[in-house]
Amino acid sequence: MGKDLAEFSSLARRAFLEADDLLKLNLSKISWEGPFELLNDTINTQPALLTHSYAALLVFQNLYPGFKPNFVAGHSLGEISALIASDTITFPDAIMLVRQRGVLMKQAGEENPGGMAAVIGMDNEALDMICKKASDSQNSVQIANDNCPGQIVISGSKIALTKAIDIAKSKGAKRVIPLNVSIASHCDSMKNAQEKFSEVVDQIPMKPPLVPIIGNVNAKPLYSVNDIKQDIHAQLTSRVRWTESVQYMINNGILYFIEMGSGSVLSGLIKRIDSSATTLSFGKLEDIAGLSKH
Repeated sequence: MGKDLAEFSSLARRAFLEADDLLKLNLSKISWEGPFELLNDTINTQPALLTHSYAALLVFQNLYPGFKPNFVAGHSLGEISALIASDTITFPDAIMLVRQRGVLMKQAGEENPGGMAAVIGMDNEALDMICKKASDSQNSVQIANDNCPGQIVISGSKIALTKAIDIAKSKGAKRVIPLNVSIASHCDSMKNAQEKFSEVVDQIPMKPPLVPIIGNVNAKPLYSVNDIKQDIHAQLTSRVRWTESVQYMINNGILYFIEMGSGSVLSGLIKRIDSSATTLSFGKLEDIAGLSKH
């Protein structure tokens, strides 16, 4: 994650080294060399993803200093990267914020184990009904990520999740894929983590965004600090409305999307939401040459 970019650019390398210093952890080594088990621990994964996206942003801004986006957006954790891109929070505050986010989510997963599953070939309305049918006062499951039409992730307690999976299969889902996670994100299992995370968020200095942020919770622009905090105060227990977020941007004239950081997963989702959109990835050295063609 980010190794070739750091070898190419001193700005990118400085971002990783700054993260090392702030966290008192050799995050750069974990990101660049692994081992995978250590990188895949959410308390390391979240800061690593944030740092890579920030490093990519620094390189991009250096190459295209006059560029200004119309909107910024991020999927779940990526919303924190979007806050940096909008100049709402600083990287030092963001890295400490996501580290704490990872710690709290890991604790929540240990205290209240759950799971997640990707459901292919069903719409939100049908899946909402299935989740309600599978839930009771003790165990619940809900839509966690509305990624794109036909690809929705559900999340919750193991008992309710298993029921929802069985019902979805019986109701015609093309595929239901249990995810290899023990943390049930973006659902009621995260209530305790959300309460503690909100307290941390309130301690972080924020400025009004220079660029509107499309929030995960309501899929609408966040123009003020109060708007941003309200969104993040509900993020861990609410679904990520990615389909609606992308549709909002496209309906407001956005033709090009640049994905900063690791991989091109969001680019793929955007193309499935609207095939007319142009998506570009910027996280590896090879992406720089590709971007210059546009």
